[in-house]
Amino acid sequence: MNVEEALQILDTVVFNKVNRHLKDVEIIILKGSWQGLNYDEIANNGGYTAKYLRQDVGFKLWKLLSEALGEEVNKTNFRAAVERSHLNNNNILQTELHQNISNPIKNEFLPEYPKGSVPLNSVFYIQRNLIEERCYDTILQAGSLIRIKAPNQMGKTSLLDRIIAHSNQQGYHTVRLNFLQAETTVFNDLDKFLRWFCAYVGHKLKLPSLLNESWDEYRGSIINCTTYFEDHILAEINNNLVLALDEVDRVFQYPEISQGFFAMLRSWHEEAKTVDIWEKLRLAVVHSTENYGSLDINQSPFNVGLVVELTEFTKEQIKVLAHNHQLDYNQNQLQQLMSLVGGHPYLIRLALYHLALGDITLENLLQNAPTNAGIYEEHLRRFLHTFKINPHLTQAFLEVVTAQKPVSVETISAYQLYSIGLVKRIGDKLTPSCQLYQQYFREHLQN
Repeated sequence: MNVEEALQILDTVVFNKVNRHLKDVEIIILKGSWQGLNYDEIANNGGYTAKYLRQDVGFKLWKLLSEALGEEVNKTNFRAAVERSHLNNNNILQTELHQNISNPIKNEFLPEYPKGSVPLNSVFYIQRNLIEERCYDTILQAGSLIRIKAPNQMGKTSLLDRIIAHSNQQGYHTVRLNFLQAETTVFNDLDKFLRWFCAYVGHKLKLPSLLNESWDEYRGSIINCTTYFEDHILAEINNNLVLALDEVDRVFQYPEISQGFFAMLRSWHEEAKTVDIWEKLRLAVVHSTENYGSLDINQSPFNVGLVVELTEFTKEQIKVLAHNHQLDYNQNQLQQLMSLVGGHPYLIRLALYHLALGDITLENLLQNAPTNAGIYEEHLRRFLHTFKINPHLTQAFLEVVTAQKPVSVETISAYQLYSIGLVKRIGDKLTPSCQLYQQYFREHLQN
């Protein structure tokens, strides 16, 4: 049994016990414990404090698993406990299947936990007022470029998934590259970064690597990369290529790389206007911020192509989403929820998920939401960790949540707060994204 199989088993027993799935922070503890890590090591890897993991989350987790599995479970013995549970459940399952094979049980409706990208076939994906159709039409155009921007957890990756799926339906080649998955050493210098970039794309397309034979140190890194793409990638594929670049914000952190890399992408987009082979390449770029650092925006892909800026859900979209969760809420009830979290896609979906399960009432949800006893506790604690390691950002956001009207803060902090979704922009000023953030952080950042 591997850790993923163990997590599936534990997620099932937890859901059967308390009608919820494992939380992200619980999964972090379980994965670390499976690897034999202590709480200090798990905390360093997961971005939490060891005290919080040991005395709060861990204590509650082992107690819950003990109740769910019917035996005492702790950090040391949980692997053996999971394996015993798996064996017992297999025996029970075989017996039940034998007894009930002629009497199938009708599946009950179960909502989908809002974690990561929304699956392609999910009824919980909400269309964005023809945005998808515009993207689908654009990606079919020679040398096209789509730029998707929005704060975190607004649905950028879910939209990108659908652009990729549509491209696959046309028979196009597609390569998704998430820059968060790149090792830090890749960003040591531009030449290494571009070699890695070519190697990654070539590998995903199952093309032979000819980097060592093709890379000429006298030509320069950008010319080498461009030539390699033209001769050994675009020339070797029999259809168009959609290159989907996700989380490009990470590249902004490395000015010595971002300037050359994004200027190169811009030149590729321009080449498609005059050079046939570059018509094959279509770019989809996803980012959360407009803080491009020292990047010259006029020599980048960030002022050309189709710009898609995702906004919050409307009341009508939330009504559809509630209906898809089999919740029959009236306008007043929907307005109560929106008064707390606005139309933020993730916050709305998490609320509807718990309401659909029936493990909380709307009244209790609204009352406990801005506290550590509410459904947003884990989400809010992640931000607290961000503030803990960034006092300058803490002070900037404290100014926002304690002000009676929109305020101006230092530019870099404003971009950072917007990119992580904590603020809305009203002209050059900021206001909290929703009442949930204002109420929670006004209390916790001042303590």
